[in-house]
Amino acid sequence: MTKRQQKILLVGAGGTLGTAVGRALRARGHEVRTVGRSSGELRFDVSDPTQITALYQKAAADGPLDAVVCAAGSVPYKPLAEFSPDDWHSAFAGKILCQVELVRQGLPHLADRGSFALTTGILGEQPIPTGAAASLANGAVEAFVRAAAIEISPQRVNAISPNVFTESLGVYGDFFPGMGSVPLERVAEAFVRSLEGAQTGQIYRL
Repeated sequence: MTKRQQKILLVGAGGTLGTAVGRALRARGHEVRTVGRSSGELRFDVSDPTQITALYQKAAADGPLDAVVCAAGSVPYKPLAEFSPDDWHSAFAGKILCQVELVRQGLPHLADRGSFALTTGILGEQPIPTGAAASLANGAVEAFVRAAAIEISPQRVNAISPNVFTESLGVYGDFFPGMGSVPLERVAEAFVRSLEGAQTGQIYRL
């Protein structure tokens, strides 16, 4: 089967994960348009739904997108007893709302059989101290992926849920004792699988 070149919107392209995903997608011959708050071809803050609207108006001005990848997302880390309502709102906007809105608002700008690839993480299943907001956000996004998949067909949506990156063990390894790691190259391959494959409603755990 001949692989078809896709026009892909990559959110969070300047981060550690986004850089690896962009490299893998370009190596496969895809056209990648990069999005970030302070870097990238398109500068938008996807934690703001109004900026997501503006992003799609610009990114899809010359025709529908084949895929949207979100490799961005931020949540606060602190002991549960120290969380404030603002911290929970920050986690919601920074990792849940942005990805939900990328899908919801992206539907009319995506090709008929286009796809979304979102990002969660191991803390949705394997929590750590100070990581309650990340666990909450990851679980919520994964539940959304399963629900959205049954409504948006033939468009597709999946999520990639990686362990801590091997390349980041020097910084974050102490927070994930005995949990192993995954190389960024393998995580990027999962995004390729999501975009070039046929599955939907899947959580690719690495």
